Amino acid sequence: MGGLGLVGNRRNEMNPKSKLPQSVRELAADGTQLRYALMAMARELDDVIALGRGDPDLPTPPHIVAAAEQALRDGHTGATAVAGMPALREAIAGHLREENDLPVERDNVMVTTGGQEGLFLAVQAVIDPGDHILVPDPRYSSYDDAIKRAGGIMQLVPTSREDAFNLSVQALEAAITPESKALLIVTPSNPTAGIVTEDRLRAIAEVAIRHNLIVIVDEIYGKIVYPPWRHFSLGSLPGMASRTITLDAFSKAYAMTGWRCGYVAAPADVIAAMTRIKQLTTGPVATVSQWAGLAALTGPQNCVAAYLDIYTQRRATLLAGLREMRFAFGEPRGGLFVWADCSTTGIHAAELSALLLQEARVLIFPGTAFGEKWRDYVRITLLEDLATLREAVDRMLPVLARYGV
Repeated sequence: MGGLGLVGNRRNEMNPKSKLPQSVRELAADGTQLRYALMAMARELDDVIALGRGDPDLPTPPHIVAAAEQALRDGHTGATAVAGMPALREAIAGHLREENDLPVERDNVMVTTGGQEGLFLAVQAVIDPGDHILVPDPRYSSYDDAIKRAGGIMQLVPTSREDAFNLSVQALEAAITPESKALLIVTPSNPTAGIVTEDRLRAIAEVAIRHNLIVIVDEIYGKIVYPPWRHFSLGSLPGMASRTITLDAFSKAYAMTGWRCGYVAAPADVIAAMTRIKQLTTGPVATVSQWAGLAALTGPQNCVAAYLDIYTQRRATLLAGLREMRFAFGEPRGGLFVWADCSTTGIHAAELSALLLQEARVLIFPGTAFGEKWRDYVRITLLEDLATLREAVDRMLPVLARYGV
């Protein structure tokens, strides 16, 4: 298995004599490289079941597609303001007031080219070179790159399966230094599928106020929470509106990853700064995508509940299969993933992922794509139908058996 070459792979690093700036040469984090290496391997194989990706396989709801088509027929093809269409920003603000109890108006909202750009712009707007940003570990590797590009320094805050990967206030306090400027959290979490509970968020708010921290909260999976758990927005708490940047997008809940339409809610001066950066990079989000986003928020919401029901069924099927595989896991509370402990195999997660891809034709991502210490974990997504999930388990079981699992 050492020949699979995914542990410590450096073949794709930039030539040291490259003329690209150092800040760009350092962007490709190991986690990103691992994911891309596995996806490249998968493209060379036939009949791969992809349980690595994070984009929903379900279709965008018909009323959203119809609204986009109508917008095109009506000639809405010109560029909007950089911060987004006023009608969409108003709708987002209203939605956040009603659903998340955030005290926001239109000037507190901007539309972004997906959630990823929202993260990039937020970090660029509030971080100076040398500032420290606290990030729970494990984490999505794009956070590393966004922080690095801004010249920030990431401080990892440990989480554990024993605590359901909730963010511990004690661990957070222990990680804070005089250079700490911001905290970046995602709830529900990618990759762990844990949530930061309301009681923890209230305690975290007190810590943020006491240490004068900005808090960037990625809530892109906020509508995909499995009962009895519930999503709670940090920015709704007293004293937090002036220091919280909330990130979201239509991508996950409405199955709109390809539309590239997200949004940010933040203090008006932060929105203004982010808008200036966006003006110099991508400019406004595609107008047709903004009309689709408007339809998503203002149209019927039963599609969100229907998709959650589908994910709930898939979750049950995948968890049953993981038990057969003797993988341990914490209960996925939200999002589209299962974060499973594969230590019973005795195989490094990166090698195990490559092995299952080559021999079972199943793509999953190793825990080391989300932090170097997570070599005993894999992330598996819920983004195939029930029959395909069952087939994936049936493919993996005999491969694991051949290696004594």
